[in-house]
Amino acid sequence: MLIIDVKHIRIRSILVMKVKYITMCIIILNIRTMVEKKIFVLGLTAVLALGTLGFNWVDSILPTADAHGVQAQLQSRFVRIEDETFNRQSLQTGETLTVKGTLVSLVERDLRGWLSIFSESTNAGNRWEMLARDPPGNVFDIPGNSVVDYELSAKALEAGVYHVHTQLNIAKVGPGLGPGQTVVVEGEPILKPIPYTNIAYQSIIIGVGYVITFATRPWQVI
Repeated sequence: MLIIDVKHIRIRSILVMKVKYITMCIIILNIRTMVEKKIFVLGLTAVLALGTLGFNWVDSILPTADAHGVQAQLQSRFVRIEDETFNRQSLQTGETLTVKGTLVSLVERDLRGWLSIFSESTNAGNRWEMLARDPPGNVFDIPGNSVVDYELSAKALEAGVYHVHTQLNIAKVGPGLGPGQTVVVEGEPILKPIPYTNIAYQSIIIGVGYVITFATRPWQVI
């Protein structure tokens, strides 16, 4: 009877040791899984944060310039934006804002560029619809040492207090802004159908813009 009890005790001890070993393995695996999940979540959070910030994080690494005309001053080695004027300081949604000015080439070689309106606002919409460009088309030539008059027209689609600039993009050089002006837009928002056929095209343009901006940083080289 005593021998049987000893055997039972030995078997029980072995079982207890195996249970402890299995339990420890499970705990270690759980800890490893939790750590891996935390690392994954942190990595995903970082990617999403960078995606939300776009290329603004480059500004904290490389020397850059703020808007409100500073970029345009740094770009004056190639083309200077002069006599920037706006037809309105306040308007209703649906009305047209027109920006006029002069592009003065400061180099002998010909350049290629495209014009647009850049606006920044505290509201989330910041929506404008480009109506016309002069010079016409998306890309135009700027002859060396020339003076080119320009005119841009855009329709306001959402209320807000905007600071609007002429934005000039020069091929192989980068973008620059005019001095700009504060424009107040009031009225109900105008909803327009999303041009899904243009989304891919616009994404390509935005991607090209990021590449040009990154490749031409810092601004001092312009």
